[in-house]
Amino acid sequence: MANRRLLVLGLDSLPPYVLYQGHDGGGFRYIRGLVSDSRRYILRSCKPPITVPAWMVMFTGKTPGELGIYGFRHRKPGMFDAYIVNSRYIRYPTIWEEASRRGLRVGVFGVPPTYPPKPVNGFMVTDFTTPGPEKRYTWPPWLKREIEERFGPMIFDILYRSSEKDRVMRDLLKMVDKHLRVMEYLLTRKPWDLVVYVEIGIDRAHHAFWRYFDERHPRYEHHEVYSGVIPKVYSMVDEWLEKLSKTLRDTVIVIASDHGVKPMHGAFAINQWLEEEGLLRLKEKPKKPGTDLREDMIDWEHTAAWAWGGYYSRVFVNLKGREPHGIVEAEEYEDFVKELAERLRGIRGPSGEEWRNIAERPVDVYPEVNGDPPDLMLYLDDLNWRPAGTVGWPDKYLPENDRGPDDAMHDWYGVFSVYDPEGTIGRGDAGVIGIEEVYSVLSSLLFEKK
Repeated sequence: MANRRLLVLGLDSLPPYVLYQGHDGGGFRYIRGLVSDSRRYILRSCKPPITVPAWMVMFTGKTPGELGIYGFRHRKPGMFDAYIVNSRYIRYPTIWEEASRRGLRVGVFGVPPTYPPKPVNGFMVTDFTTPGPEKRYTWPPWLKREIEERFGPMIFDILYRSSEKDRVMRDLLKMVDKHLRVMEYLLTRKPWDLVVYVEIGIDRAHHAFWRYFDERHPRYEHHEVYSGVIPKVYSMVDEWLEKLSKTLRDTVIVIASDHGVKPMHGAFAINQWLEEEGLLRLKEKPKKPGTDLREDMIDWEHTAAWAWGGYYSRVFVNLKGREPHGIVEAEEYEDFVKELAERLRGIRGPSGEEWRNIAERPVDVYPEVNGDPPDLMLYLDDLNWRPAGTVGWPDKYLPENDRGPDDAMHDWYGVFSVYDPEGTIGRGDAGVIGIEEVYSVLSSLLFEKK
């Protein structure tokens, strides 16, 4: 059994630009000092670089293909509707499950997706995918009452894609404050050898307020109040960790993110592009812009492909024998997908500028492909542009996200640093580490005798 404790503080979507280069608005005073004494890596996220599946890639060591998880929602082949991923879809052991099996005491808070909670040797509070505080969200089950008697109902997430910025700010600060107070209670009142805490409020602050914070944003605007929201959230977490530092003297502290963040330049209506290319046909023109693509809108006899929007686009082929009204013959599939990928890579920007697009098949990305993958995965202009799945727009190039105000896109690179109070791990820059490689690092920290 390891003779030291391990705390993993997950700061969802935190980029190296902020933590390592100091562009934090003064919010990470204590944590920056901690990181300067740490072994520091640039973390290379997975494909896709999305909260689900990225955290589970980190904590299982398995790729999204092995996990069979390619985002929050998935489509079963032959069906147009989607299902939402939850903890029951995680079929590989997590670091805390392996620690529990070895008799270590663990704590887990806010790691997506851990709802519904699974038994551990310790405590668990689930993540932002939890439907609400009325659900069972803790292990052991009675921990929910213990928390709520002291802190009231848990807040799992907020509505952050909204033009009501004052309300978003209030809700965000309230949520992060509650998370920190509950975590302080659990860390100081419960026995533990390993704790993994992911703060989703960092990500929500980025999406709601990034254009008021990052001067590189094409729509940057200094605001007397909103420009201070992100540094405020940073400082809340920073001050919380500094306050707890006296109780963490023998603890190895890992600061990690699941991916980075970058300015969103705009959205691209991918299904309208497929229409123009003659690959998707609608029965009639949508009556209003931003209409969700529905199954009954599509002329399936003349449709070869359609797509979902999101941080990346999942493109589906209308394959005969798999889809109810498939038209692409099985013997044509490989050539069709190859040609479609080439056409997707050739998409250009609104002024005809060349984009750095990635279009690839899951079987070419992962060592193993499970679950319900798309036929193609498309990333637009190195993640500067967000694919929009809605239709009916007057132009394919949209200035904003079609799902509500959103300032940020995910980026390929995040942070991973290891602080060892005994200095045996070393300090300084250690290069790039793949997110799936983090599991082995955490395992060595936790399970190897020091």
